[in-house]
Amino acid sequence: MLKIGFVIGTRPEAIKCAIPIIKMRQDERFDPIIISTGQHDEMLHSTLSVFGITADIDLKVMRERQTISGVTHRILDELSKVPVIQEIDAIVVHGDTASTVAGALFGFQNRIPVIHIEAGLRSGNLYSPFPEEGNRRLVAQISSLHLAPTVGNYLNLLQEGIPASSIAITGNTVVDALHWSLPKVREFNNIVLDDIERDKSRIILASTHRRESWPKLTQIAEALADVASLPNVRVVVPLHKNPIIRDTLLPLLQKHPNVTLLEPLPYLGFVRLMLRADVILSDSSGAEEEGPALGKPTLILREITERPEAIFSNSAKLVGNERIEIVNAVQEVLSNKEVYDRFVAGGCPYGDGESTHRILDAIDQFFNKKWLCNKEKNMLKQPSLTKISPLLSNIK
Repeated sequence: MLKIGFVIGTRPEAIKCAIPIIKMRQDERFDPIIISTGQHDEMLHSTLSVFGITADIDLKVMRERQTISGVTHRILDELSKVPVIQEIDAIVVHGDTASTVAGALFGFQNRIPVIHIEAGLRSGNLYSPFPEEGNRRLVAQISSLHLAPTVGNYLNLLQEGIPASSIAITGNTVVDALHWSLPKVREFNNIVLDDIERDKSRIILASTHRRESWPKLTQIAEALADVASLPNVRVVVPLHKNPIIRDTLLPLLQKHPNVTLLEPLPYLGFVRLMLRADVILSDSSGAEEEGPALGKPTLILREITERPEAIFSNSAKLVGNERIEIVNAVQEVLSNKEVYDRFVAGGCPYGDGESTHRILDAIDQFFNKKWLCNKEKNMLKQPSLTKISPLLSNIK
């Protein structure tokens, strides 16, 4: 039985690692050990609890006003003090956070194989998003097994000199998490969400949190106010806890009659809100994937993205973060049924809900020396495009 250490620190990592952890616990080939860095302490643990998961080890690394470098250093230091770490056969990291980099560095420095879930995403700009793009590239160079969601991610890794024999195309586990969550969304009771679901207005779900969006927060807020002034429109904004974001958005939006401001929602609550939304407007990487998976027109508040597949399939669109461009993009989707339907028909290019199965098999094959070295065979691991109807059929 393989001891697999998951080093995770943020809410998105918890969501995207939850189903692999659940399935590993049910599989006699694996013994997963969950190591929380505490990078997003409260949000991480509350999200894990939704999936019935409790961290085995909590490093509790966060301190007030801590730098990115400081977080990385503390994670490395605390990992070295964990006794069970010497028994681990591999370290799994996900995505592009400080926890990802620190977990990968620790594995590399201690000759523990590093397995990178969501490998190969690239924006093409080292400083956008920052520091995530640099983090992804660093982790690629020291990982032993690269689990790439799409063919495009696979090709990115090949271009950087990563051997095809160490890459599996798996799909994205965010779709697996959605499959798991859809039958359970009614378990999350919320009076405000009840009201939003009853509302006959067109619901625009909007969110922003990225560091590169901060200089444009005023324009984004003004755009949301403009959108909320359109006929029969209600804008719903779950507010990020970051005071920089709240201090900009609140004065411009809190008195608008057609804007509903919410505190951050638990995972099931956010999925429930996405299901009701007519349009999703966000700079969130999760929304870029979840929106298309749910058949929701998704407008991305960014200039570039490391997830271009939804752009190519017409299920999402980059609209930037300028006021007029945002408003025009929303108006086009709401006023033109042909445009709206084109978004919905684009489907989900990120997976079919079976990514975890591919991931577990890839890890097993890696350790049992059964790994497919032939490029063409490896390419067969690409999941098919998934239309919305199979996903929504899971709702009870």
